[in-house]
Amino acid sequence: MRLYRRAALALAEHGIAGVAHRARRRLLRPHGETLDPQMVAVKGAYQRLVASFHERTRGIGIEGFDKYYWYHTIDLGGGLVTPGDYDYRAALPSFKFADNMTGLSVLDVGSATGFFAFEFERRGAEVTSVEIPSIEQWDAPNGDDRDSLIQEYRAEFGVTTVEELQRLHLDGPFEFCRDRLHSQMRRCHSTIYQLSPAVLGRASFDLVFIGDVLLHLISPFTALGAVAPLCADTLVISQEIGDEDERRPLMVYRGGERRGGDTYWLPNLACFEAMLRRLGFRTISVVGYNTGVYRRDWIPYHRAIIHARKHPAVAPS
Repeated sequence: MRLYRRAALALAEHGIAGVAHRARRRLLRPHGETLDPQMVAVKGAYQRLVASFHERTRGIGIEGFDKYYWYHTIDLGGGLVTPGDYDYRAALPSFKFADNMTGLSVLDVGSATGFFAFEFERRGAEVTSVEIPSIEQWDAPNGDDRDSLIQEYRAEFGVTTVEELQRLHLDGPFEFCRDRLHSQMRRCHSTIYQLSPAVLGRASFDLVFIGDVLLHLISPFTALGAVAPLCADTLVISQEIGDEDERRPLMVYRGGERRGGDTYWLPNLACFEAMLRRLGFRTISVVGYNTGVYRRDWIPYHRAIIHARKHPAVAPS
């Protein structure tokens, strides 16, 4: 049985939380000692990063700062580095972004703490960063799923309002990084389904980046349909995909029978190709892979980086 099918069956049987728990058990000895020496090194480096960040930001004077959620690891200069769940710095070459993006307009969809948005700006691009207007608008099959998830997050962050949860989880960390980096980029609040020239203030972007967003959506094809008209040329998607050797377009439901997370779909490459061609992209290819460790659960990840273009590349004369 192919790997992605085994994964889909496991997800259907145990849910996201159950699979994560089983993965953690495989990584740990009975008494909690990590089996993999590399994982020991990764954990140690992260613990030092957290300690350094807390030391450098002690007494910073921002209300609730100690509860901020850092999705991305971002170097803010002067030795200050955010302790994100994901550290993409070493993986950047795999994304095949142009070193010089001067003159390019870029849309970063699902920007979170903003690592990629700030990187695009550092390379010279004019960047628009997009996040949801409210955590109450997280995609979910029904209201009960969303409500229970928000309740869990309220308890985790120790807050009572959705507005405060939004600030601690998404907007506060991004604004802190934007201020420290003296960024001029625009932050736009919208769901991916509602993106439009009117919402974004421009008709199109040279490059659109979607990282780890589509797998969390109930309707990924609808989302791609909203983004495609905004992309003048290149769309970059980074996420886990199904078996690339399977030539039939397949998308496996992986959300389980009961809520255990917010990951719903696992498309294979053929499925991505079919959807993207239907939306006007002429060339679709996997240009690299993004690998690392998700620090919240210490689970290794392996994600394909897909480049889709509406216009063929021009060969040098």
